[in-house]
Amino acid sequence: MSVIPLVFTSGWASGINAYAVVLLLGLFGATGVSDEVPAALQRTDVLIVAGVLFLCEVVADKIPYVDSVWDTAHTVIRPVTGAVIAALLAGESGSLPELAAGAIGGSTALMSHLVKAGTRMAVNTSPEPFSNIGMSIAEDLGVAGVVTFAIFNPVAAAVIAGVLLVLGIVLVVFLTSRIRRFLRRRAQRREEKRLAGADGPWPPG
Repeated sequence: MSVIPLVFTSGWASGINAYAVVLLLGLFGATGVSDEVPAALQRTDVLIVAGVLFLCEVVADKIPYVDSVWDTAHTVIRPVTGAVIAALLAGESGSLPELAAGAIGGSTALMSHLVKAGTRMAVNTSPEPFSNIGMSIAEDLGVAGVVTFAIFNPVAAAVIAGVLLVLGIVLVVFLTSRIRRFLRRRAQRREEKRLAGADGPWPPG
């Protein structure tokens, strides 16, 4: 059962930036920093792909509205990645069945992903891009810091991840009205475009 804290933390982090988690864990394992990282995550091809996708996320995640599209596309990818990482960690340690670990990692990743996506939708209603960039940088640093800390102190890192997850849920609830306003504006813009396209230019007399 000792692997549960690391499974939970990696799941939380995967919901925010799955590629960063794969890259960090893979590098920690490949460089000998940790013996708990599965060999599958240390493969060179996995590290290269994770690195390229991580760079793509770094860019997309800091552009207003593009980040929301990116989050939507990763609604399945992040939880699945969290579940796979958790199952690999459990298989490596032999202390927790892979199926149970996958359920923990995947569900935690899904919750943190929904928190991130909801928070970003609210932030995108702000007129300036700096809040979006600041939020993205904070998320990147948070994932890197917590995952790194989890390698050396998994229990404490899991507690931190749990607190951050709860705070994120509270923040999303608090920003619910702003998210709804964002959705209404987007629906209104789509309706205006649809009506404009339906009207079209007047035929020549």
